[in-house]
Amino acid sequence: MPGAVPAEIITPRLALIAITLDCIHVEQTSANRLAEVIQCSVPDDWPPPHWEPHVFDFMLSQFSLHPDQLGWPRYVAIINPDGSRTLIGSVGAYSKTDPPLECEIGYSLLPAFEGHGYATEAARALIDFLRKDPRIAIIYADTLPSQASSIKVLERCGLTRGGNGDEPGAIRYRLQLRPSE
Repeated sequence: MPGAVPAEIITPRLALIAITLDCIHVEQTSANRLAEVIQCSVPDDWPPPHWEPHVFDFMLSQFSLHPDQLGWPRYVAIINPDGSRTLIGSVGAYSKTDPPLECEIGYSLLPAFEGHGYATEAARALIDFLRKDPRIAIIYADTLPSQASSIKVLERCGLTRGGNGDEPGAIRYRLQLRPSE
């Protein structure tokens, strides 16, 4: 699996498109150019609310430190009945360790697309992708107790409450894939 980065992960309603270094640089400069690169329409309210400018720096840093994790962060595009695609959010994972024994997942959708099961579908697809990496023993996500919809996504994906998260007040959900070494 390390080094193997499928361009897209396809689910019944979504395409998860790998975020590459080129995508990051293009997105920083032009939504129209990003639409061309990932072959999706990009809504005017892109990016999602939690996609802050520091996310670009973080992702560039991660790709530099852990090039084997390229393909873990993904754009989420809804596949419309007519075959067109619309960018609706992002889902991704990263690990602070090398090798990546544990990885954290996260997701964010544009508000208009929340509440339709897209986050669950995207997170499940990413988790299935990560399961194929024999180095990963644990997948986890941190959220706030007030984020009921996020907690539902994590529970639907098989994660269970597993303690406190890294940020003050955050709770951690985790999924044990295999025994930790």
